[in-house]
Amino acid sequence: MKEIDLATILAVFEEMLGPMLWVLVALALLATIAFVFVLVRDRGLRPRRLVWAEAAGVAGGIAAVLFMQFVTSSSFADIGGPIDWVLVAAIFAAGAIGTMVGIYALLGLGRWRG
Repeated sequence: MKEIDLATILAVFEEMLGPMLWVLVALALLATIAFVFVLVRDRGLRPRRLVWAEAAGVAGGIAAVLFMQFVTSSSFADIGGPIDWVLVAAIFAAGAIGTMVGIYALLGLGRWRG
């Protein structure tokens, strides 16, 4: 495989996650829309709410790495090369950012005055 394109990446994710891929995509889209709505409504970020969302994001990043270990046939002992570590870091970052956006939106929609 000499070239990586979007169709190849999509096929790999569909193979790994199955129908859960589309559930995760829908959740990410819904969280992003809710986050933008809260930002517009509040006319900016609320610092305390953001700190709570960032703290939850750490747990979300850890959960994302553990989830990917669950859906693949590899284990933590199989992480060897630099690209493996980059991928683990990217999965952690995606989980952390996604959780942070979702929690911030939920706190904002719940009218939490943080």
